[in-house]
Amino acid sequence: MSSAAPRLPALLEALGQRAPRGMVLGLDRVREALAALGDPHAGVAAVHVAGTNGKGSVCAMVESVARAAGLRTGLYTSPHLSRFAERILIDGAPIGDAALERALSAALERVPAPLTFFEALTVAAFVAFRDAGVDLAIVEVGLGGRLDATNVLAAPLCTAITSIAFDHVALLGPTLADIAREKAGILKPGAPVVLGPLDPEADAAIEAAALAIAAGPRLRVARAERGGSAGEIAVGRAGEIAVGCAGASARATRVAGPGRPALEVELGLRGAHQAENAGVACGIAWQLAGRWPEVERTLPAGLASARWPGRLERIDAGAAEVLLDCAHNPHGAQALAAWLDEEGPGAARTALVFGAMADKGWGEMLQTLAPRAQRRLYATPQGRAAAPLDALQAIAPGEPIGDPRAAVARAIEVAGPGGLVVVTGSIYLVGEVRSALLGIAPDPVVAL
Repeated sequence: MSSAAPRLPALLEALGQRAPRGMVLGLDRVREALAALGDPHAGVAAVHVAGTNGKGSVCAMVESVARAAGLRTGLYTSPHLSRFAERILIDGAPIGDAALERALSAALERVPAPLTFFEALTVAAFVAFRDAGVDLAIVEVGLGGRLDATNVLAAPLCTAITSIAFDHVALLGPTLADIAREKAGILKPGAPVVLGPLDPEADAAIEAAALAIAAGPRLRVARAERGGSAGEIAVGRAGEIAVGCAGASARATRVAGPGRPALEVELGLRGAHQAENAGVACGIAWQLAGRWPEVERTLPAGLASARWPGRLERIDAGAAEVLLDCAHNPHGAQALAAWLDEEGPGAARTALVFGAMADKGWGEMLQTLAPRAQRRLYATPQGRAAAPLDALQAIAPGEPIGDPRAAVARAIEVAGPGGLVVVTGSIYLVGEVRSALLGIAPDPVVAL
C-alpha cells in the first residue's frame, strides 16, 4: 500500500463491512450523498450502459476508443476480479491508492446516511472522476437499471442496452419484457440510445419506454448471416447498425451504420459475440463524435486495443493453457460454447473447471458446457452460496474438488501438454483463479 494513502486499508475494511447488506435498489440515498459532496456527477460527461451480458465489454471498447482519441477517461464497472481499485479506472488504469483513499473517505465519512457497499463505491467513482478531471466517464449499470445506484446520471451523452436475457428475475421480473423495462430505466429524454440485438418482446418494451420519455434517436444492432457481409444488410435503414464477419480471422469484424461506410477492424476482444458488442460501441462512439470528432477517426485503433480481463482471456500455465471466462448465466455460457466449438482444441483435450452461484442458472449452463470438455472438475466460488458440488455431478459426471486453486491444478494435470483448461461459471471463481495464476494479492471477494 502506498505511503501516500495510510488510511486506505481501514477505509477498504469499512467498505467491506457494508457488503452483508447486499444490493439495496433505490436512488434516494445516493442522491443525498452526492448532494452533500457537491454533486460530483453533475459536471461529468457520461455514457451509461446496461444489459444482461456484454455491458462490460462495450464499456471497455468505448473507453479504449475515447482514450485513443486523446480524451481523459473514467471507467466504472463491477465487480472486481482481484482488487477493489479495478472498479474505477482513470485513463485505462486502476485508480491510484491516494486518489482511492480520497474518494472513499468522501463516500464513507462525509455523507449524511450510511450507504451500501455498491452505493458507496458508486459515489466514490463520481468523486474520483470529478477530482481527476475526466473528459468522459463510461458507467456500467450494476444491476437492472431503473433503481441501480448509477442511475443518478440525469443527462448522459448516450445510453445503451447490450442484451436482455433471464437473470436476477427475483429483482427484475419473470419475463423478458419485465427485465427490459427495468433496464430501460436508464433512458433519458433526448439522449441517444444504442441497442444490441434483442428478443422482439424485450425490444418492444424498450421502444415503449423510449417513446414515453422521448428518448432517442435509437440505433439497433443487427447481425449479418454467417459468412455474409455487413454491407449486405441494414445499410441505409434508418436506425440500424449492421455487424458481420469481415474475413478469415475470428476477430475480423465489419460494422456499418446509417450514412457511414463500412468499418473493418480486428477486435481486441475474443469471441464471435464481440462483433455485436462492437456494433453497440460504434453506435455510442458515433454519438460521441458529434462532440469530439476525433473519436470516429480512432474507432479502429480503439476497438483493436480494447482489453477486458477474464473474458475469453488466455493465460499460459506451462503444462496447459488456461482460458478464463466470466460467463455466469445461460446466455453467457452459450457464447463461450460457441467459441469452444470454433476455436477450442476439442472435448478430448479440454478440461472444464466449473463453479457457480446457487442463484444463477447453473444447471442450464453446465448442460451447455459439459459436452465441450471430456474432463470436468467442480469448484466452489467464494462470495455467497454456491451451487452444490453433488448437484453439479448429477448433471454431468466430474471430480468434486471444491477449492478453485486445487481444481485448476488438477485440470492442468489432466488436460496435459497442448490441452486447454476452461475456468468459468462465476465471475468470483474467475477472479480467484486469475489472481492465483498471475500472482496478484487479491482484496476480499464481494459478490456485488
